[in-house]
Amino acid sequence: MHPNPVFHTQEAAENLAFARDRAFGVLAVEAEGAPMLSHVPFLIDEDGAWLHLHLVRSNPIARALLEPLRARVAVSGPDSYVSPDWYGAEDQVPTWNYVAVHLTGTLEKRPQEDLHALLDRQAAFFEERLLPKAPWTSDKMSDGVMEKMMRMIVPCRMRIEDVQGTWKLNQNKPDDVRLRAADHVEGYGIGTDLAALAALMRGA
Repeated sequence: MHPNPVFHTQEAAENLAFARDRAFGVLAVEAEGAPMLSHVPFLIDEDGAWLHLHLVRSNPIARALLEPLRARVAVSGPDSYVSPDWYGAEDQVPTWNYVAVHLTGTLEKRPQEDLHALLDRQAAFFEERLLPKAPWTSDKMSDGVMEKMMRMIVPCRMRIEDVQGTWKLNQNKPDDVRLRAADHVEGYGIGTDLAALAALMRGA
């Protein structure tokens, strides 16, 4: 996380809401030599206590989960390079604006019989965003196919014990400077979800 406290003003609930809505991140666990990483979709309980995910059984993290492990999920949001020329002020330097939330806790395997319900909940969460398309459900699968595929996947959950967020949106600049930069980010930025990032910068 960025060390400047001006970028850490969001409450834990706001950071959790951001991560819950994004629902995709990088899972990291400690390992000898280098951390093990995996890109995963996930669900977060309404009370923010648990993060639910699944892993392919051959994933090194899944194989390492003989017992619960300390873990962190890094969730990235909109981001962009910000050119000093966009501020309309002298003596500025390049930077990168972004939103990121880190969730830290203890990762554990769950019983295999929990898997089907987890996959159905995840599908329902994402399919709802595709309305008015008729939602996909697992009962559309041919007999035996879902069960065969699930043998290759393991359900997991992480107890969320710490929530940290960085919302780096030029809050350290005067309002007029920040707003000019937001306009340029939306029109010319290099990154992802530029309109969303510009909107966040305008509201910072």
